[in-house]
Amino acid sequence: MVNSTTALHPNVAILEDFSKLLPQKIADAKDLIAEDFVWHFFNFRLPEMAGDYMGLSGLQDFFTALAQLTDGTFEANPILAIPMGDELVVTHVRDRMVLDGEAIELDAVVVWRIVAGQIAEAWDIPSLYLVRQSELT
Repeated sequence: MVNSTTALHPNVAILEDFSKLLPQKIADAKDLIAEDFVWHFFNFRLPEMAGDYMGLSGLQDFFTALAQLTDGTFEANPILAIPMGDELVVTHVRDRMVLDGEAIELDAVVVWRIVAGQIAEAWDIPSLYLVRQSELT
């Protein structure tokens, strides 16, 4: 997931460990997620999912709801991670899923805030206008 021209930053390593747990093993991320963690999400195509999800349990709720909407097909495929100073990491992911019976993929940017070795906050920013048909199996 790391940019080949960038040395592995400690915060990128944390996100790599975290991404290995998503979404099925998210409960195992308790050491990586700050107690007051917040996941910010808005996507006008999924208005029922919009909001702030608090703590590890909130993040679990988010991925459980997303799994229900996508019949368990949601995948986030990391493409690039760029550390910005000592606190922020910007990641590019390609999300794939079946939504309303259509297999799609879209790009998203997630901005992560990492403090004292734990993920404190994340903003999930999807591409809303360029959605491609996907060949999910």
